Amino acid sequence: MNDLDKFLTKKLKEPGFKKEWDKLELRYICIKEFIKIRSTYNLSQAQLAEKLNATQSVISRVENGNVNISLDFLNKLARDFDKKVEIKLI
Repeated sequence: MNDLDKFLTKKLKEPGFKKEWDKLELRYICIKEFIKIRSTYNLSQAQLAEKLNATQSVISRVENGNVNISLDFLNKLARDFDKKVEIKLI
């Protein structure tokens, strides 16, 4: 378990934090997966932007959580790296 996971485990026990986390969890999961792809392939933001026909500033805003990732954009990321987006309602 990394430091972030330890921090989240502790903070999620706080009712106020948990309530806010639940509202934003899906966004954070998308950001985490987005960053994981870029890290796995050792790409700069500019290189990933070029591959996705976007700008480096778009990639930066996505990774910083300043914009919501559209399903179309997430799906393009997945397809370009031979991945699939999986959505489940549980």
